[in-house]
Amino acid sequence: MKTVSLREVAGLVNGTVEGLVGEHASDIQITGVNTLSAAGDGEISFLSNKRYRDDLPDTGAAAVLLAEHDVVPDHCGVIRVADPYLSFAILQRFFNPQAISSGHRHTSAAIDESAVLADDVDVAANAVIGSGVHIGAASIIGPGCVIESGVRIGKGCLLHANAVVRQGCVLGNDIVLQPGAVIGSDGFGYAWSGSQHLKIPQVGRVVLEDDVEIGANTCIDRGAIGDTVIERGVKLDNQIQVAHNVRIGAYTVMASQVGVSGSTIIGKGCQFGGQVGLAGHLIVGDGVKLAAKSGVMSDLDAGGIYAGAPAMPHRLWLKVSAVMLKLPEIWKNQRK
Repeated sequence: MKTVSLREVAGLVNGTVEGLVGEHASDIQITGVNTLSAAGDGEISFLSNKRYRDDLPDTGAAAVLLAEHDVVPDHCGVIRVADPYLSFAILQRFFNPQAISSGHRHTSAAIDESAVLADDVDVAANAVIGSGVHIGAASIIGPGCVIESGVRIGKGCLLHANAVVRQGCVLGNDIVLQPGAVIGSDGFGYAWSGSQHLKIPQVGRVVLEDDVEIGANTCIDRGAIGDTVIERGVKLDNQIQVAHNVRIGAYTVMASQVGVSGSTIIGKGCQFGGQVGLAGHLIVGDGVKLAAKSGVMSDLDAGGIYAGAPAMPHRLWLKVSAVMLKLPEIWKNQRK
């Protein structure tokens, strides 16, 4: 267990210790981070959402990360920071670092003799690594993972249990695949012959650039021709479907159950709420924000905030929603 002084914690988050505790900050030892309501001795907490402000006076935390405008409680230490939630994330990473690989290979793992793995790559029980695979230093392959032939995986990657990376796909550095993620499944491509749906071979790849995380049971289809590309820093939640030949721009984030149809291009820095659906062959501009359950059926301009199905500017959607609630009354009056 890591233990650091409160003054050292302040240094980690570029914060300032305040109150009477400030002069004793080197003596107060911090062992971890917890919520305001659950924190106890030796733990630090944070306030980033006003919904939890009522928990602040009674918190048992040794100290709390607070923004400039928040009132200092008189029974615990305070570290002033610009962004309490970001500071929380930094401390969580400090106290709970990612596992470090050591080169352990479980005896039940099946590793093709032509695969090239850096010396310190871990391979857990029942993992399967195919021919011609390359895996970079400090990567960890979890139990039951399947990595098919010709796959290239960069440095510092973490593949959790039962993740699958199919033939020829490319993963950059610092990739995280949560359990059950599938990279490179066949795209949903068929042509009607008049009597049957004729499967179109999907011969492209999936390319994940650096610092991408793919959630549990999320599926990213390989391109039919050419690649499906997930750019640097993208974060996808659980149970998302990304179809063939989609491109998702850098640092875009998507919540659970988003569905992106084939050949749609999504810009950089977008934010999608849960269960958003996008039709195929669309262009979504940089910085677009989509509210949960939005249905996108046409191109969207960069920087816009949209909601509803079909998706419309958020302010218009608020007006439409207000009218929808009044429709029974309007209809009743109309009949009269």
